[in-house]
Amino acid sequence: MNLRKSSLFRYWGVYVLLAVLSAVVLFPLIITVSQSLMTNQEVNRWPPQVFPNQPTIESYQLVLTQQDVRLDMWLRNSLFAAAGYTLAVLVICTPAAYAFARLRFPGNKLLFAILLVTIMIPGQVTLIPNYMLMRDLRWLDSFNALIFPGAANVFGVFLLRQFFMQIPVELEEAAVLDGASYFGRFWHVILPLSTNALTALAIFVFLGHYNDLFWPIIVTSSLETRTLPVGLSIIQSSYAGQYRPMILAGVVLSTLPILIVYAIFQRRIIQGVTLTGMGGR
Repeated sequence: MNLRKSSLFRYWGVYVLLAVLSAVVLFPLIITVSQSLMTNQEVNRWPPQVFPNQPTIESYQLVLTQQDVRLDMWLRNSLFAAAGYTLAVLVICTPAAYAFARLRFPGNKLLFAILLVTIMIPGQVTLIPNYMLMRDLRWLDSFNALIFPGAANVFGVFLLRQFFMQIPVELEEAAVLDGASYFGRFWHVILPLSTNALTALAIFVFLGHYNDLFWPIIVTSSLETRTLPVGLSIIQSSYAGQYRPMILAGVVLSTLPILIVYAIFQRRIIQGVTLTGMGGR
């Protein structure tokens, strides 16, 4: 009986701990949503209040109707740029990862080690060369500058290589007996077994690019090519002292696509990261 009570206590203790941690993690989001439903006077009140006295959607109406705030266009730009960048990363990184995982050529491990070292190079170091390259290609203030730089993603190569190495070699050997080439093995054997890893990588890359502010604010200058993070920074600089709930409403609306993507693909993300698609080897 004592053992049963102890197990029950541990069971509920774990759930209480998880509930507390979830509340801590979700608290900033709850505050953001709550204050976006407040009036400007309530948001600036001291001491600050957590919930509005009379919730209002006036801030959402303002952020969607202001002439200098094109949230819908900025959202489309961010989704298009993030989707294009994700597709480019998958097209480039998948065959590169397969080559490092399966092909045996001189300097394979050394080249892969050098590739991993480049992860430690800060993006600020390559900012000026990349900007000059975009200028020489006449890609500034265009979607090309938002999509193609950085498409050779080292993290993507590393993640997929680790996953490909978990796939039994015997499956490819069976394909070789059927006359499959390297590309045939890659296309018909490896890719169908790697949907978890590919989905996880796609989501990580998509969300990272969707939230990126540093590079888009450097290479875009017109209202038509700005992405959502850049647009939100414009709202903050223009309306910070006038109407804070409108800024928070823009943040809430920009967060919705991320929450939807994660809610749909959360199982794929976990499976891809833990590399359980084929079991360990």
